[in-house]
Amino acid sequence: MDNHFDEYIDRKGTDSIKWDAAASNVLPMWIADMDFKTAPAIQAALEKRVAHGVFGYTLTPDRFFEAIIGWWQKRHGYTLQKDWIRSVTGVIPALSAIIRALTAVGDKVLVQPPVYNHFYIAIAHCDRQVIENNLRFTDGHYRIDFEDLEAKAADPAVKLMLLCSPHNPVGRVWAISELQRIGEICGKHSVVVLSDEIHSDLVYPGRKHTPFASLNGIDGLRSVTVSSPSKTFNLAGLQVGYLFSEHNDLMTQIQQVLAAQEMELLSPFAIEALIAAYEEGEEWLESLLTYLKGNFTYLTDFCAKHLPQIEVMQLQATYLAWLDCQAIFSSSADFSNKLVQQEKVWLNPGTLYGDAGEGFLRMNIACPRPLLEEALARLAKGVATG
Repeated sequence: MDNHFDEYIDRKGTDSIKWDAAASNVLPMWIADMDFKTAPAIQAALEKRVAHGVFGYTLTPDRFFEAIIGWWQKRHGYTLQKDWIRSVTGVIPALSAIIRALTAVGDKVLVQPPVYNHFYIAIAHCDRQVIENNLRFTDGHYRIDFEDLEAKAADPAVKLMLLCSPHNPVGRVWAISELQRIGEICGKHSVVVLSDEIHSDLVYPGRKHTPFASLNGIDGLRSVTVSSPSKTFNLAGLQVGYLFSEHNDLMTQIQQVLAAQEMELLSPFAIEALIAAYEEGEEWLESLLTYLKGNFTYLTDFCAKHLPQIEVMQLQATYLAWLDCQAIFSSSADFSNKLVQQEKVWLNPGTLYGDAGEGFLRMNIACPRPLLEEALARLAKGVATG
């Protein structure tokens, strides 16, 4: 399938957060938003819906849930049931709703920095406390500090753990043994696990995503999963997501918040896009993964040749490269700002993902290869000028 991933699409002036949040000459390699057209099947489904011409309040049909069930069975070998699933207007609002439903003001919520920055934002907005179980960075690899996790989970005030699986920004696909150990610790201490699996489809050959909900036989373990086709198929602007759990008591509590915040009513475009993605988008996704893997290879080769001071973390999943720049600067925020101001290229500072991200930059490589080449040239210039 020829998907024209090298095609440049001018997004400037389209009210794109990625492209229009900075000056027009800044090359944005920051927010997790791809610069590719979505799968043709999705575009065709949306065009058909537009042609109908009426866009009133829309029921979420059975085929929406059937598409989700079919996708998780096909891609991840996990069998869902329809009554476990709730539609939501996105993963970010779902995180806040679940935190409000399953914890009280002042409760503590575990995270594993460096980690997705909206975990911090959602916890703060809900007036809960962040408790950090920093990932251990040794010999160029990230691992979970289980001893520290056990100590933190044992605090009776810790009610919830936010798991990023696969992990953003470090690009790890957690092994089943790691997930089981998390489950054992959280089950032992009655900590509910909220697993954000929005990047679960963006896993490269040689790795396999294990749905946290698929873990069996762990005493006391309860979990909720949130996901969406938005990262996989570049649909973030359509505001579509879902959550699921087989634990009725958790779903009853969550349902009350979803109803109060009216988060389950989706647009007709969100519904049609998800169905088309999950029913007809797999071939496109496989081509995308091949292209992204090529982009990552280009990045690693470029850094090895021109930027040996930068160590590129192995990318097991996502399209977000994590760059170890500790040999270059002491403040990732200052250096990121310098790159924007002087070299006109925007990468996220590692400290956006917690203090454990100091010394790192996050780079979005989901773009046509020529844009990646230009961004790396600007990064190299920024490094050369100190």
